[in-house]
Amino acid sequence: MRTAYSVETVRTAERELMARLPEGALMQRAAAGLAAACADLLGRVYGSRVVLLVGSGDNGGDALYAGARLARRGAGVTAVLLAPERAHAGGLAALRRAGGTVAAPGAGEELIERADLVLDGIVGIGGKGGLRPDAAPLAAAAERARAAVVAVDLPSGVDADTGEVRGAAVRADLTVTFGTHKPGLLIDPAREHAGSVRLVDIGLELPAEPELEALQHADVARLLPAPAAESDKYRRGVVGVAAGSARYPGAAVLAVSGALRGGAGAVRYVGPARDAVIARFPEALVSDRGPRRAGRVQAWVVGPGAGDDGRAVAEVLTADVPVLIDADGLRLADRGLVRARTAPTLLTPHAGEAAALLGVDREEVEGARLASARELAARYGATVLLKGSTTLVADAAGGAVRVNPTGTPWLATAGSGDVLSGLAGSLLAAGLPARDAGSVAAYLHGLAGRLAADGAPVSAHDVAEAIPGAWRDVVRG
Repeated sequence: MRTAYSVETVRTAERELMARLPEGALMQRAAAGLAAACADLLGRVYGSRVVLLVGSGDNGGDALYAGARLARRGAGVTAVLLAPERAHAGGLAALRRAGGTVAAPGAGEELIERADLVLDGIVGIGGKGGLRPDAAPLAAAAERARAAVVAVDLPSGVDADTGEVRGAAVRADLTVTFGTHKPGLLIDPAREHAGSVRLVDIGLELPAEPELEALQHADVARLLPAPAAESDKYRRGVVGVAAGSARYPGAAVLAVSGALRGGAGAVRYVGPARDAVIARFPEALVSDRGPRRAGRVQAWVVGPGAGDDGRAVAEVLTADVPVLIDADGLRLADRGLVRARTAPTLLTPHAGEAAALLGVDREEVEGARLASARELAARYGATVLLKGSTTLVADAAGGAVRVNPTGTPWLATAGSGDVLSGLAGSLLAAGLPARDAGSVAAYLHGLAGRLAADGAPVSAHDVAEAIPGAWRDVVRG
């Protein structure tokens, strides 16, 4: 499992480690890893042109010491000092001893144009807001240049704790981060600025519970339900799907398609699209008697394609089983009823739906995804799966937020969310807690999207068809 920790936690761990090490040893560990990553990216160090963008503080010191190591291997290294009087003295002396040179910010843009590699050491993980006016032109020049851009610990100008980007920021091809990932490296929009991420172990001792965690294949494989020899459909779980309308029958078909591939033993469908569902999936159990009289289920999915009819949503919310609410159901669900539920509830909004529930603009949710997911979970007393370029799963009780590492932009297609809802609902019925069901479903859904697309446009139906392949891929490792 990949984990990320807050700036405060990282700072505490660094102080504790530095107290046990000789002075400067921790920075040298970081610089050694940083220089090695830069050398790997360059391929040939000797004769290459490297520009260091150096701010004040330890982030600039890391860049200077790494630059000194590259200079000793024959690179032409120039440091552009944004705050010469506050540059890290030891790092600056090391660079000069190794043959590196120093330039003022005014020469930076011209140097960047000729560089093979630009090392961003402007602002460390404690930075807030966008870049200052003197640094922003250098970041823009680096983005325009042919040079590879490497960020030290975090691209300057992005928020390490939240992933927010509130102004100009560096766009890196590679971010070399120390000790642990920071949340901003895993959450958009900051993630888009980080490029590839390389973690350098510097020996930090971190708490058991991180701020953020991302499941990997092995984690998902451990959570996937598997039938035993004596399993029947009820032991495997039966999921109810209350979805669709006369206007949107396809939403019901797609939600059922995801549910059938999610590991539950059977799917009960309730709603006006029963003819379309049974025509496509004869194995589905259909009913027109409403959720309360549909028969035994271990979880409900409600809302996809429901239109303005809130009766099914209201009925499902009274059920004493896990409930997933999606799409129109999010608008139709009474928050008080959701909060009053004792069984688990999983909400699966996209950014626009989350914005409507929070009473803010969509752009605010997209720019502050982590805060939005946590706030929505707290307001509704539910687990929230916030869909998007970075899908997050947050619990009302707090704890580590899950970030989904799989997916493809091709998943932004009509009906894709309906498939995800059915898949997650099936996992709820199979017995997974809401946080696990949401994060495992998002992982499989994203992986299925990659497999189905393979670099080309993909439909929601294609994604559903690819779920078994994604499941096999995870189980086989």
